[in-house]
Amino acid sequence: MFNPDKYLSVIWLKGGRTYPKLDCYGVITEIRRDLGLVLWPDFAGITKDDDGLDVEARGFMKALTACEPCEGAGVACYAGSVVTHVGIVVKLNGELYVAECNPKTNVTFLPLVRFKRRFIKVEFWQ
Repeated sequence: MFNPDKYLSVIWLKGGRTYPKLDCYGVITEIRRDLGLVLWPDFAGITKDDDGLDVEARGFMKALTACEPCEGAGVACYAGSVVTHVGIVVKLNGELYVAECNPKTNVTFLPLVRFKRRFIKVEFWQ
């Protein structure tokens, strides 16, 4: 069961995959676990350094299906043609938000429309 309050204790850690130290992809795997969804690979050691996130995301997306925003969908965010950030769609108070994790701000939940405005291109995947 997804409890957003759990994520208030998360501390951003580059490459973090073990709660409560998570990065943007670590939040995806933890929330998918909480939602009871099929777990995605943890891609241990993968960060956006040297376009590692972009390479792994593009490879993994071949096994996924593009979709409209919905609870549990992964979010790929682009700067130019490169995936530089990821998040996951969650439902809070009946509305769709994107959960993300960043340095300094740790986990935040942004309304979907507001989140999408921050990037050149945003895709949703299941």
